[in-house]
Amino acid sequence: MKKNLITAILMTLATTVLLGIVYPLVVTAAAQLLFHDKANGQLVSRNGKVIGSRILAQPFTGAEYFHPRASAAGTNGYDAANSGGSNYGPTNQKLVDRIQQDVAAAQKENPGHPIPVDYITTSASGLDPDISPANALFQLPRVAAARNTSTDRLELLVKEHIQTRQFGLLGEPRINVLELNLDMDDRYPVKH
Repeated sequence: MKKNLITAILMTLATTVLLGIVYPLVVTAAAQLLFHDKANGQLVSRNGKVIGSRILAQPFTGAEYFHPRASAAGTNGYDAANSGGSNYGPTNQKLVDRIQQDVAAAQKENPGHPIPVDYITTSASGLDPDISPANALFQLPRVAAARNTSTDRLELLVKEHIQTRQFGLLGEPRINVLELNLDMDDRYPVKH
């Protein structure tokens, strides 16, 4: 009995050290050496200051920027510490009211054009960094007017930022909003 108890304690200590300390340190070191950018959240910096992440949505609210999908993450949205959808079902009145308000606002912004679904719906995480090409094209008139440039010029920029399906099979064509907005700031700065 005593021998079994000592073996159990030693095994617990050995596995705790091996799997709780050594293994995480080795994996962390390997990730930092081999995939430094990905291991640190794919952060984007400008002038030495971190301004966002390629893999998390940031709220862009000004008319001069392309907006990401709506977010239900946290109280004010885009809260990475509290990510997740609203979990409202299609018959939930709060969801119906929000969608109706968003559709009305979208129709005022770009009358007569079909509204892309991802323009008014939230993503499952609330932090989706990408929008559909249709969503970006829907926003073109507002952004072009705010930047005092032509929609044709911005449409070419949008098309440059379309990422195709991964491996030609997975996902849908998409545009990273942060990367698009940063490139747009470089090429077509806001003129006041």
